[in-house]
Amino acid sequence: MKILVLLLAGAVWGQIPRLERTVTVDGSLAEWKDYAFSDGLWDLQRLRHSPWYDTSRNRLTVHGTETGIDLSARYFIGWDDKYLYLGAEVQDNVNDVTDPAHEPKRWYFKDAICWFIEAPRLAAGKNFGEGDNAFCFVIDVKRPDYGAWWRHGAPGKTYIEEPLPKDAVTYAIRRGQRGDFVLEARVAMAATLGVSTPAWRAPRIGDVYGMEIVHTDPDGGDYGGHFLIYGRGDDDATWGRFELAGPQGPVERKPK
Repeated sequence: MKILVLLLAGAVWGQIPRLERTVTVDGSLAEWKDYAFSDGLWDLQRLRHSPWYDTSRNRLTVHGTETGIDLSARYFIGWDDKYLYLGAEVQDNVNDVTDPAHEPKRWYFKDAICWFIEAPRLAAGKNFGEGDNAFCFVIDVKRPDYGAWWRHGAPGKTYIEEPLPKDAVTYAIRRGQRGDFVLEARVAMAATLGVSTPAWRAPRIGDVYGMEIVHTDPDGGDYGGHFLIYGRGDDDATWGRFELAGPQGPVERKPK
């Protein structure tokens, strides 16, 4: 619980590097992932020992005849003057994008990854509302209209649900074997974060954003097959604080 106490006290969890290279959104992260923020592999075993673990939500299981690793992933994020760059490399044992009670906003009942962003990060915590955004991507290679979804607040409003504007997002999904996939996305900040609150400004090194990652994996089960990382749900007071930083290079490995 010590990490959670530090987060709530205002400590910065990590730094999101500025990207100075051209990114082609094609379902491969090769040209930018080494220059982005990532803190390694997340799986249920690691999540179980994190301050965000909640048995009512993080109940990933193998259903029926499924075999193999249920879910593990590495997540990546970077920025430049106009965009947030979001990426994930995922090992999954089945791709599930079917929801018997489908509604466009019900991304959380399908395989999906959602980055919750509060920009700027406010000192006083509150529930989901002005300044809060959720950029959600359903892992469906058909890319339906609801495949890139935007939940956000606005002045005096909460939980506005709508597709991400087509001119504000570019994303690609590259499927592998079984349910494995790579997700790559680029989201225009002015057209999203700037709409959510008039307090947002063009990004600068040193700005602090709030962030949580929600990765859903129902595998035919009910709501609850989730990873929640850096936060505990819609309450943005629990989201991690991340600082926009200057460029970083790949980790250097010196020869023996």
